[in-house]
Amino acid sequence: MKVTISRKAHFNAAHRLYRKDWTAEKNDLVFGKCNNPNFHGHNYDLIVSVTGAIDPETGFVMDVKILADIIHDEVESQFDHKNLNLDVPDFKDLNPTAENIAVVIWNKIRKRISLEFDLEVVLYETARNFVTYRGA
Repeated sequence: MKVTISRKAHFNAAHRLYRKDWTAEKNDLVFGKCNNPNFHGHNYDLIVSVTGAIDPETGFVMDVKILADIIHDEVESQFDHKNLNLDVPDFKDLNPTAENIAVVIWNKIRKRISLEFDLEVVLYETARNFVTYRGA
């Protein structure tokens, strides 16, 4: 029997969507107002879910406090109140779209979660726009 536990987190970050190898006109055409050279921000909501068997000794899939600490260390402390383009090395050469942010977060958390568990990341960029990533 497999059960899924989830932990919700939040961070605020600025970013700009653009490609260095494109003209300003093409960036404006593709990314619109998200290509603002002065950046723009979002209040991101994150849900991290871990699926696995219940440990018969503890009754946990995994200790949610451990999951919370991993999210804090790998995401909140690295992304909160940061400019993703300028302050987060993962996005030095990677466009910080919601899709790419979700994959980066998943990869950071995956290396801290045992492979016996399935991992899913849901990243809300706005209340209506969100991305789900479960791994390749």
